[in-house]
Amino acid sequence: MAGHVQDRWYKNVPGPDGKTVKVKTERYGVGHRYRARYIAPDGSEKSRSFPDKQKRKADAWLSNIEADMSQGRYIDPAAGAVTFGQYAKEWMAGLTIDPVTRESVEIRLRVHALPYLGDRPLASFRPSHLRAWMRQLEETGRAASYRRSIFANVSAVFTAAVEDRVIAENPCRARSVRAPALDGRKVKPWSVDRVMAMHEALPDVYREMVSLGAGCGLRQGEIFGLAVEDVDFLGGVLRVTRQVKLIRGVQAVFGPPKGGKERHVPLPESVATALEAHITRHQPVDLTLPWKTPDGPPVTASLLFVNAGRQSLNRTRFNRAVWHPALVSAGIPLGRENGMHALRHFYASVLLDAGESIKALSEYLGHHDPSFTLRTYTHLMPNSETRTRAAVDRVLRGPDNPQDGPDTAHGPVRASDLEGDQNSHN
Repeated sequence: MAGHVQDRWYKNVPGPDGKTVKVKTERYGVGHRYRARYIAPDGSEKSRSFPDKQKRKADAWLSNIEADMSQGRYIDPAAGAVTFGQYAKEWMAGLTIDPVTRESVEIRLRVHALPYLGDRPLASFRPSHLRAWMRQLEETGRAASYRRSIFANVSAVFTAAVEDRVIAENPCRARSVRAPALDGRKVKPWSVDRVMAMHEALPDVYREMVSLGAGCGLRQGEIFGLAVEDVDFLGGVLRVTRQVKLIRGVQAVFGPPKGGKERHVPLPESVATALEAHITRHQPVDLTLPWKTPDGPPVTASLLFVNAGRQSLNRTRFNRAVWHPALVSAGIPLGRENGMHALRHFYASVLLDAGESIKALSEYLGHHDPSFTLRTYTHLMPNSETRTRAAVDRVLRGPDNPQDGPDTAHGPVRASDLEGDQNSHN
């Protein structure tokens, strides 16, 4: 054992006969009796004190420390004294994600986590602390999906602390701590009539945004960032290469589509015709914005949609000044479910109803994983019972009687057969 347990109430001294005997020290009866001491991997000495009659506990603690060091699992007991708030700020400073996502993470932690968890040392967290915090978060009335994102960010901080050997375990992963469950509401796509009503309600300069959302599945920021050079009219393909994003809600930048992956989307002839007419009426505007960050390299694109000042569209201002009034004019209720994202849901419903595969739909929508697409839109897929009946009928029907059922699959029933059956029963 590399360390040892010191008894501070007694010390060994030579006796009159030359043998070692224990005698009381000046600290006898004062403070903790035992001190377990060891040398940490960094060469510093560490220790922990235990009261009288806890010698076995001190030995066990020291044995666990040495076992952790030998297996590479050692964590400095003092490291966990840093507070959640201190560590979270360091963690956020080191994030390498895009600025818009970083801003969202910072807001969630600063507003919804640090006021409740920030002053507590990391090593002191127990599952009960997380459960209490989540209950407080639920009482704020925030949507389950948003609370789930906050929980994921907090868990990421604890995971980083585990990997940095600040704490041994992530309390968010305890069995008794569960991420907020989603409300389970299913996507309800717009009807064709609602899509067309919205198309007519928007000002002419923005009208074909509906065509791009409902006909190609583009996100709002991708529509704002679509340039004429991204549209391959001859090849029937739309290249989704950028979107307009806002830094701190003010500074507009170009950035890659969500997930950082460019994609190609089939361009229906109806959408191509609508875009050609739009370009004839509204000439694209060459606009230069920095790439990804305010100090990023300048990128120029001939945008199809800009504001009255020939600048990039701001989603907050557009929604308030253009989209919401158009909803009212079209007789559509205001609400999150009726934002521009509703056009993507319509697009998905049309493709699934036509028999398109989940994998292809996931690629067209720019989802990171087909399983996410399946979870979101599985209820919109054609009824499985109908497909089952059709599949069985195709197998059991005879080649000469495709419309007959399995009872007649072996050929037509003759009158003599019926008569023979009747005679046998009689």
